[in-house]
Amino acid sequence: MAQQAIEVFRACIPLFNALSDPARQDIVLLLAEHESLSVNEIANHSKLSRPAISHHLKIMRDNNLVTIEQIGTVRNYSLSLEKSVKQLKQLINIVESECIFDDKGEKDDV
Repeated sequence: MAQQAIEVFRACIPLFNALSDPARQDIVLLLAEHESLSVNEIANHSKLSRPAISHHLKIMRDNNLVTIEQIGTVRNYSLSLEKSVKQLKQLINIVESECIFDDKGEKDDV
């Protein structure tokens, strides 16, 4: 089962990298407060430039954290966390079942 734990951890690395940046964390929290926002609207709530926001949104889109809806010439971004949450739950489950030990070095039944 250790191999499965390693595979799940490795599969989460891109998600951890995407979420490790404070600017992207801010964008996640901002989008959680709004149904959807354009790049300009996100930039209005940030100290970052519009190109920097676009860069972060691309990374987030590549990691399935946001989706885009095109309305005319405006692209609105919304959170899309279902896949990521499922992946993190899988990681938590495998850590709980395979990696948690008690003070005696024995596997804890969580």
